[in-house]
Amino acid sequence: MSNGTSNDVSGAVTNLLETLGKLAQQQIDLLTGGIKTAAGLIEPLGKTATDLATNIIGALNQVLQSVSAAFAPKK
Repeated sequence: MSNGTSNDVSGAVTNLLETLGKLAQQQIDLLTGGIKTAAGLIEPLGKTATDLATNIIGALNQVLQSVSAAFAPKK
């Protein structure tokens, strides 16, 4: 004579496992979103750093050319 207690326990375990699965999926989604956000921030920073380095090298090149021109013998 079963009074439905085993079905209740089985249903509770099933609900608990579904809830844990949903929580795990939400954690994975949050982590994935964080990684995508970080990558989106790093990309423009990398481009800016590259542009800055290029500009600095160009400026140093101009300074060296000016110094070389100043010390070059005049004709």
